[in-house]
Amino acid sequence: MYIEPAIVHSWKTAQDGMLDQLCQRQKVILGGDLRADSPGHCAKFGSYTVMDLTNNTIIDLQLVQSNEVGGSYHMEKEGLKRSLALLEARGVTLDSIVTDRHPQIQKFLREANITHYYDVWHMEKECEKLKKWLPSIKKHIYWTAATSTSGPERVAKWTSLLNHVQDIHSHDDPVFPQCLHPLRISRDKSKWLTAGTPAFSRLEKVLTNKRVLKDVGKLSPHYQTSSLESFHSVILRFAPKNVVFPFLGMLCRLYLAVLHFNENAGRPQATSSAGEPLFKVNFPKYKKGECTAKPVKAEPTFQYVDNLLDLIFHEVFQNPAPYVNEVLKIPIPADLSAQFEKPDKREVVASYVSRFNRGQV
Repeated sequence: MYIEPAIVHSWKTAQDGMLDQLCQRQKVILGGDLRADSPGHCAKFGSYTVMDLTNNTIIDLQLVQSNEVGGSYHMEKEGLKRSLALLEARGVTLDSIVTDRHPQIQKFLREANITHYYDVWHMEKECEKLKKWLPSIKKHIYWTAATSTSGPERVAKWTSLLNHVQDIHSHDDPVFPQCLHPLRISRDKSKWLTAGTPAFSRLEKVLTNKRVLKDVGKLSPHYQTSSLESFHSVILRFAPKNVVFPFLGMLCRLYLAVLHFNENAGRPQATSSAGEPLFKVNFPKYKKGECTAKPVKAEPTFQYVDNLLDLIFHEVFQNPAPYVNEVLKIPIPADLSAQFEKPDKREVVASYVSRFNRGQV
């Protein structure tokens, strides 16, 4: 009765402050992504998160239940629509948004005439099948996005890779006529691909696919959504995927995750007693045995917990009515089982058949 109203009030208050600040900015660049509460296409909940990519803080989170939209596939679009409607109502001027390449999101933002960029990491995952050249292709994707100022330039740099893998570094496209790296004379011709070979044909088929070329032209030049993926990891501590929660319980746990993430989004890198920045060596699964250095962040803080406790004991306990009314305004969809007729328990028990004796119990 007291904790959930306090959580809702804390998040709404923090969100109001962030939206008021966003209204003062002329151009706001956002990132958006959906997290399902379970893998596959049978998720009950989808939480759509919108982040201010200039400072990596979450400004809105919408929880969508699958039966609100006719299935889990449609939750991502609905979550984004609700967030954009809120931002528009609050007077936030949107410059662009970075998301994955969900077809419904592409169509919706195109029809809404909103500048839409694609996250490079999601594009990078599509190249996993090109194993030999995979590390170089991944680097080339990020370089293409970061160094280009227009869609045609991104496409020209992307397709130049087909020449580069043949040890050809001059190109027919005037937008990008030659590679920018120093020219080197290669003595080992075997490491290069040859036009017409099966390996080159497979590479060419992937790199010049119509949809790939279209999407490369819309790669985000600066901001990515990696921080949203980090937030999704934080959610697991508050709402594990193997535990079932009611709608309001899930929403409050998500709000807690947002409060925690925003408080610690700008954590500095930890240092040693000598003042040297600390790193740790990681072996990410996707690098298949290769290691990478990762900065060690300072310990997280939990000031939001202290603020919640103060709110509960000094305000909500004393006068719960306004806080409870705030919770009652939240529209809670019917349970998934509500669409089915409730069976008579005695009939169900009577028809139960034991797996051992196959007789009625």
